[in-house]
Amino acid sequence: MTVPIWIYAVVAGIVISALMAIKTGREERQLEMESIEREGEIYLKRLEEEKEKREDLRATGE
Repeated sequence: MTVPIWIYAVVAGIVISALMAIKTGREERQLEMESIEREGEIYLKRLEEEKEKREDLRATGE
């Protein structure tokens, strides 16, 4: 019982495709996390600036 060589090629193609899909998924998740972190840093910076503005207004108003 011999298996035709093209079946090995198809199986190899499926395995390679699966590995590439996993690799791409990991890269996309990492890029998404980096983007989320940057957005979070911008948000925290804005909050800090607002807090400083409020403190300055209180200091000048008193």
